[in-house]
Amino acid sequence: MAANPDYPSLAALHRNFIWGVSTSSFQVEGATREDGRGQSVWDTRCQLGKIANGDTGDIACDHYHRYPEDIALMQRLGVQAYRFSVAWPRVLPQGRGAANESGLAFYDRLIDALLAANIEPWLCLYHWDMPQALDDLGGWTNRESVAWFADYAALAARRYGGRVRRFATFNEPSIFTLFGQGFGKESDTSDDLRRRAIHHVNLAHGAAVDAIRTHAPGSLIGCIHNYQPCLPSTPADKDAAALADAYWNRVFPDPQHLGAYPQLLRAAMEAHIQSGDMERICRPLDWFGLNHYGPNYIKTDAGARFGFGFGDKPAGTALTPIGWATDSDAFRDTLLIVSKDYRLPVYVTENGIGASEKLDAGGAVIDKVRINYLRDHIGAMNAAAAAGADVRGYFVWSLLDNFEWDSGYNVRFGIVYMDYPTLRRIPKASFEWYRGLIKAARAR
Repeated sequence: MAANPDYPSLAALHRNFIWGVSTSSFQVEGATREDGRGQSVWDTRCQLGKIANGDTGDIACDHYHRYPEDIALMQRLGVQAYRFSVAWPRVLPQGRGAANESGLAFYDRLIDALLAANIEPWLCLYHWDMPQALDDLGGWTNRESVAWFADYAALAARRYGGRVRRFATFNEPSIFTLFGQGFGKESDTSDDLRRRAIHHVNLAHGAAVDAIRTHAPGSLIGCIHNYQPCLPSTPADKDAAALADAYWNRVFPDPQHLGAYPQLLRAAMEAHIQSGDMERICRPLDWFGLNHYGPNYIKTDAGARFGFGFGDKPAGTALTPIGWATDSDAFRDTLLIVSKDYRLPVYVTENGIGASEKLDAGGAVIDKVRINYLRDHIGAMNAAAAAGADVRGYFVWSLLDNFEWDSGYNVRFGIVYMDYPTLRRIPKASFEWYRGLIKAARAR
């Protein structure tokens, strides 16, 4: 398969820059009823028929059984790191109490195989799959969730800390708190209860950091944030866009790194803060994880959560194949903002593009749109580094096409095509392009 050799400049990137790929447990693992795994809120959502085409995560990419094949793809790609998540209900079927040795052993095998392939494992504790047993007790709206998560973090740190150096506490906490505490059941939860969940997730983050530092000293710890510019759909939506920015972009990194909620939200959050809470949240961290896709256009909507919603995109806005706004300049600017505001090395832990692709007559996927997106965004990352952003790594989302949440298998983000009936993995043109870029970068 011919790869496009048109790579962006990488001259400003750190000499030890890390290139990687990302996945998450529920989206790729499958094996949802094997080896003692408990149910998650996403199993529940699938069973309720909330997913396009009635899709489920029961098999997904079958990464649980086929991880050696996926690691071989990573070796071929030349990445230095693989960011994955642990399924909380796989290792603690009820979310607390007795651990599941079979589930823990799966991640032993995965981590050991990565290390044998000279690929660094980056372990994320939570990528949205809360155990259903804990959601039944209130999930993140229950302050006891802080202790549940701290115990889970301690278990993971004790088990994997000798082999895993990079831990992330949460992936995109703004998303699962804005759109539902767990996504397990439909919810008409009040805005105030959602703010309670936000505060508890922040507390759980701080407790997990302390647990990892205790049980896996020397670890490098971060949290992964979905940080997207929130722009007014019309001039009249300026205040709504500012509020969206506070909830989407700042309600987690500000308290975690700066010790206070965004100014716009301080009065609203006050009811949920107990003495000493902000100190428990603001724990020393080693890196900032950034997930970025494109800008959000926001409108005022009194009937929506927190009073804002998604507005119309201005005429001429560049769109991805699934209708998301895209602007590589916004990516450059976001890297500069988070580097300046939070004063930590930034790792881009997700960046990529979704499409609805099929194999061509030759059995290939020539995904030029994805290649163009990656080229533009990696070029923008280099420009941000040249302007002073301390960006140290980049992980494509995603290695594989996978279960794309409520869209099921309709949307494909992978640089490897998944033929779901056969589970055959077919590298796309973007895989070869990224492989060549990594080779060029490491040869500098």
